[in-house]
Amino acid sequence: MKDTWPLLKNTDFPSVSRRAIEVLQVNLGYLCNQSCLHCHVAAGPNRKELMTEDNMDDLLQILKQPSVHTLDLTGGAPEMNPLFKHLVLKARALGVKVIDRCNLTILLEPGYEDMAQFLADNDVQIVASLPCYIEENVDGQRGKGVYQKSIEALQILNHLGYSQPNSSLSITLVYNPTGPFLPPSQTELRADYKKFLQAEFDIQFDQLFTITNMPIARFGSTLISKGEFNNYMTLLKDAYSPVNLDGLMCKNQLSVDWQGFVYDCDFNQMLNMNITSPYNQNQEPLHIRDVLIDDLVNIPINVADHCYGCTAGQGSSCGGALG
Repeated sequence: MKDTWPLLKNTDFPSVSRRAIEVLQVNLGYLCNQSCLHCHVAAGPNRKELMTEDNMDDLLQILKQPSVHTLDLTGGAPEMNPLFKHLVLKARALGVKVIDRCNLTILLEPGYEDMAQFLADNDVQIVASLPCYIEENVDGQRGKGVYQKSIEALQILNHLGYSQPNSSLSITLVYNPTGPFLPPSQTELRADYKKFLQAEFDIQFDQLFTITNMPIARFGSTLISKGEFNNYMTLLKDAYSPVNLDGLMCKNQLSVDWQGFVYDCDFNQMLNMNITSPYNQNQEPLHIRDVLIDDLVNIPINVADHCYGCTAGQGSSCGGALG
C-alpha cells in the first residue's frame, strides 16, 4: 500500500488551535469483520492491534474531567475488542454518553448475537455505516451481502427500541461517497434515506451524517494507483470554505489510538501525526496517561492537506456536515 503522507505534508492549510476537550474518540483496534474500500484505517479481519485494559484505565481518568461528556468508540469494529463491554460499562457508570461507531454487520456475527441487546440496555448511541440506501452501491463499497445484513441489523435495533417514539436510543446513519467526489446535501440525502428505508424495510433512524472520504490509508492508496490523487486534492481545495474552520472536530475532540497515544483527530492518527507535549522539549508523542486537559487548550493543531477534506463544501466531521 502506498503511503499518502509525503503527498499531504507540505500544506498551506490555515493554522487552527485546540479548545477544551469535550469528546474523547477512541480507536479500540483495527480488527474488523469487513475490509471496506473507503476505510481510512485499513481495518480488516487479519489485523491484530487491540487496546489493552491498562490503556482503558487511563482513558477513564480523562472521562472524569468535567469538560468531557462523550466517549466515541471506533475501530475496526470496536465491538471486536474483548474489553468493549468492560469499557462501556465503566464509562456509563461515570455518566458519560457513549457512541458506538458500528458497521451493523458485526451484530449478526457468531459470538456477537447479544451485542445489540447490550447496547440497548446501556443506552449506547449508534452511529452506523450505511454508505448508500441502494444495495448495489453498498455491496460495491463494502462487500457482497453487506447491505442485506445491515438492513437486518437495523431492524433488530428498531425492535429493541432504537429510533422509536419516546426512546432515548438513537441511530445515526453515515454516508460516504462511493468515489472521489464530495457528498451531496446532508439534509436532502437524509430525506431520501428516510423515504426509501421506511417504504422498503419499515426502518427508522434519527440522523444522517455525510462524511467526505479522506485521501489517506486505503482510499488514498486507491486514488494513487488510479492516478486520481491530484485531481481529488484539487477538488477538495477548490471547494474550501473558511466558514467551516470554527466547527472542525479537532478543536474540541481528542483522538486516542489503540496504544493510548493521542492525536487531534482520527485522520491524523492514521498519518502518525501525534500530539506532542507543549512542555516536553524532546517533542515525544503524548500518551493518554500524561494528558492534563488544560495542557492542550490553545495549542496548535497539526494540519496537512487532508484537512481540506473537513472544510470542503458543506464541511465534514465525525459528526457529519458542518454547514
